Amino acid sequence: MAGQERPGHVTVERQGAERPALGEVVDALAGASDGLAREETGALRRRLPSPTALAQMIEDLRSVLFPGYFGASATTHESVRFYIGATLDRVLCTADEQVKRGLCFICKEEDPRRCPECESRAREMTWAFLGRLPEVRRLLALDVQAAYEGDPAATLPAETILCYPGILGITNYRLAHELYRLGVPLLPRMITEHAHSITGIDIHPGASIGERFFIDHGTGVVIGETAVIGDRVRLYQGVTLGARSFPVNEQGHPIKGIPRHPIVEDDVIIYGGATVLGRITIGRGSVVGGNVWLTHSVPPNSRIAQVEVRQLQFSNGGGI
Repeated sequence: MAGQERPGHVTVERQGAERPALGEVVDALAGASDGLAREETGALRRRLPSPTALAQMIEDLRSVLFPGYFGASATTHESVRFYIGATLDRVLCTADEQVKRGLCFICKEEDPRRCPECESRAREMTWAFLGRLPEVRRLLALDVQAAYEGDPAATLPAETILCYPGILGITNYRLAHELYRLGVPLLPRMITEHAHSITGIDIHPGASIGERFFIDHGTGVVIGETAVIGDRVRLYQGVTLGARSFPVNEQGHPIKGIPRHPIVEDDVIIYGGATVLGRITIGRGSVVGGNVWLTHSVPPNSRIAQVEVRQLQFSNGGGI
C-alpha cells in the first residue's frame, strides 16, 4: 500500500538524494527470514557440492567416454589406457568428495565429522558409479550413431560428438541418471542443469531413456522426471514431455514421485514445438507433428498433426 514500507525494505530515492548507509542494506539482508539463507543448527556448516568441481568432473568423464575428442586429444592406441586410468583416478577423488557432500547435506547428524556412514556410503556409491561407465559408453555410442544416421546434415559421427548439443545433453543425462539410480542427492540435478545452461536441453535425471536416442537441434527440449522413452526415439527442438497437472496433498503441496509424464514407445518421432502432457502413451512407430498439443494417448503407428491451415483472403480490413 502507498505510504507503507515492507519489513526490511530500504528506500532508495532518486539521484541527488541522500544515499542509504551501507550498514542499513547489510542489516536488511542479514536479517531477512525469507528462506533464501541456509540455516545450520549443528556445530559445523555442511559444505555444498561444488558446481565448478562437478563441471570439471563431467569434462574428465567426457574425455574418458570419447577418448581423443576431449581432454588430451593426442592420445594414441598405446597411451589411451594410461590416460583413462589417470583420468578416472582423478574422477574417483572428485566424485567421492562431491557425493559425500551431497549425503552430508541431507544427513541428520549435527556434526558431519561424526557421521562415518556418509563417508562409507559415498565411497560405495562412487565405485558403483564408475562400474556403470562401460554401459554408459555403450549407450552413448548408439546415441552418436543415431544422430549421424538421423541427420542428413551430419557428415561424420565425429561431427555429432564435437558439435551437436543433443549429444552433450544426452551425455550429461546418462551420467546423471546413474547417480540418480544410486540415490545420490543433489548431484544428478546439478549435472543435468549444467548441460541445460549450455544447450537449452532440460532433461531430468530421473527420466528413463532407451537406446539410440536422438535430439536434433535441441534448444527448448524439456523431458520430465517420470517420462519413459523407448528405443530409437527422435525429438526435435522445442519438444516438451511434461506433466498436465500436479496432485496436491492436504496441505496443498504437490505430491512427489508419482508418474505424471508421458510414455513414448519405440520408434516414435516428435517434431519441433510439440507439447505432450500427462501420463499418456505415444504408441510405437507414431509420428507427432510440429506444434501439436497432445494430452491423450494414441495407438501405435498414429500420425498426429495440427488442424489444416486455412488460407483466406480479405479486403479493406475485413475479417480482422
